[in-house]
Amino acid sequence: MATRADSIRASSLRATVHDVAECFAEHSLLTYASAIAFRALVALVPLTLLGLSLLGAFGLEGVWTDTIAPALEDHLTQPVFNGIDFTVNRIFAADKSALIALAIALVIWDMTWAVNAVMQALNRIHDVEEGRSKLRRVGVAAGLGLAVILCLIAAVLVQSVAPSVTDGSLDTLLGVLRWPVSIFFLWAAVAVLFRFAPAQKPEFRWASGGSLLVIGTWIVASALFRGWVTEVADLKSATGSLTVFLVLTSYVLVSATIFLVGAELDELARKRNRGS
Repeated sequence: MATRADSIRASSLRATVHDVAECFAEHSLLTYASAIAFRALVALVPLTLLGLSLLGAFGLEGVWTDTIAPALEDHLTQPVFNGIDFTVNRIFAADKSALIALAIALVIWDMTWAVNAVMQALNRIHDVEEGRSKLRRVGVAAGLGLAVILCLIAAVLVQSVAPSVTDGSLDTLLGVLRWPVSIFFLWAAVAVLFRFAPAQKPEFRWASGGSLLVIGTWIVASALFRGWVTEVADLKSATGSLTVFLVLTSYVLVSATIFLVGAELDELARKRNRGS
């Protein structure tokens, strides 16, 4: 009996993988994943500027000097690190309000284009026509982009700031709690896109299930990327520096692909549920 049950589960898994692969090709999702990844890469620059400006605005420069800078210094040549450190300190010393306003404007602009690609991809996945006006699509994309930005910033701040807030027993407690809190913010970002980006909103239970799968898979991919950067990459050589950019673009593309795979699995589960 156990063997038959295992065989049924294996057959169902193979069928699901086959269906996802077919739908991925049918909906040209790799093209959409590439578009999303490109806009996300472009948004990384103003997003980094925004994160550093917020650290300076809240008086958390120690996150850079005590945590981020030492990690970078070990993997970079001294002239390169000095240039980065000088730039970061100039950001800390500059007018925070102007920098934050500029960074927010640039991030929202880039994220609006990224979310627009997400909207088109999810419409293809759900087989729905885009009936929203152009103005409404831009407004929805900008609003969702802002929501995603806030969730990402909250997740990063929780990871970066929590260990340095207190000392002693509370430090250990916050060090443990920061992980589920960060994962919650990441889940919220994905769930919001799954729910509100398509022209027709899917049932929330399917959206939440797919987003959890995306987050779980993305965490594994992120751990592998971090391990490669910290243990394998040689940023002190020209070849190593170029390889890092290649791996970074691949990582962002894989992340976008994982997102669309999760959405496709949601849609397949919804169709099977209706057919049962």
